[in-house]
Amino acid sequence: MARMKSRWQWLIEAAVRKLWFRASLFSLFAVATAVLAPIASPRIPPEWSARVGADALDNVLGIIASSMLTVTIFSLTTMVSAYASAASTVTPRATKLLLEDATSQNAMSTFLGAFLFSLVGIIALSTGVYGDSGRLVLFGATVIVIVVIVVTLLRWISHLSTLGRMGDTIDRVERAARQAFEDRIALPCLGGRPLGEVPASAKAVHGDAIGYVKHVDMNALQAAAGDDGSVWVAALPGTFVHRSQPIAWTDFDDEARCKAVREAFTVGDSRTYDQDPRFGLVVLAEIASRALSPAVNDPGTAIDILGTGVRVLDRWCGERGRPDEQGRGGSLAYPSVRVPPLSADDLFEDLFAPIARDGAGTVEVGIRLQKSLAMLADAGGDEVKRAARRMSAAALEHAEPALTRAADRDRLAGLAKRVGAN
Repeated sequence: MARMKSRWQWLIEAAVRKLWFRASLFSLFAVATAVLAPIASPRIPPEWSARVGADALDNVLGIIASSMLTVTIFSLTTMVSAYASAASTVTPRATKLLLEDATSQNAMSTFLGAFLFSLVGIIALSTGVYGDSGRLVLFGATVIVIVVIVVTLLRWISHLSTLGRMGDTIDRVERAARQAFEDRIALPCLGGRPLGEVPASAKAVHGDAIGYVKHVDMNALQAAAGDDGSVWVAALPGTFVHRSQPIAWTDFDDEARCKAVREAFTVGDSRTYDQDPRFGLVVLAEIASRALSPAVNDPGTAIDILGTGVRVLDRWCGERGRPDEQGRGGSLAYPSVRVPPLSADDLFEDLFAPIARDGAGTVEVGIRLQKSLAMLADAGGDEVKRAARRMSAAALEHAEPALTRAADRDRLAGLAKRVGAN
């Protein structure tokens, strides 16, 4: 049975995706390799040891240390420039995905680790820690480090050609959004029951922070509810909450259990992609809106975003029409927790409404928008069809006064009728 990540699992995974974690891990491994070389030296035959001189090894390590320091600084400068470019040309909300890029983190970690490895090796050689056998072990490790550096440099050079570019950033947002929707398809209500009607006697639980809900620990909520209680979630991940706003309701008054419910909600200053499928759609819409601004005037990017949005929403729309208690069937992971499901109206509003507004005067964008809505209406159930019809009518209302040619208005009206006929 699929289950949601606990708060600690989510925090650990978030830390692992940070640059500092991977860089620290590589650096510790590199330093440990240099420091532990003397331990392996007794296993080296004496006749092999004399072939490696301390001076030759010291020169090689000096070259690695000086070059890796330069490459690390250059790479950091390049990455900062790529992040700034993505923030200004795409959207600042997408830079988080660039910061978590595995290839960039591996490159930076390798360069920094190689620098520390060579630095520790030079210090150890100068103090005489290594004997003849220890120098041979260090030489073998140095050869391996050089091979890793060369391979990493080749990958890094190839990766720099796309890092921070429009297409690359859109692909990253699409992958993050699709993964969030795949997780929500597997657990439509985060593994709990659909929200339903909250009893009038339910006790409101308020948060103690102001910001966006970043994660909901369903395991903690189920443990707090137990077998004799129920929790109704009021704030899904991505919701902006205030201390006066309930984040959940319960049918128990025990303060310790209510505190556990409150602590199950992680609130921060910004939204994340993990449990928040709507955030990916919001970021895609921001990219399209920026492309449609008079300063950029790039309707082609907005049309690409509409295609991306269809790919992201297609599976969810198809699964939404399945008739069972949770949209998937099967047993529930958290039967005592009730969670509001995603709304097709909200999702369509997040993605299509900004594009319909900002692209109202561009007939090509309007055509693609109406066709995208028709595709999703064909793929989904009654809820999706109703949401598509409403968004189609709203988009047509935006476009009619903005388009100067009657033929363009008539063409959009015809496409809108196709959406309404599904």
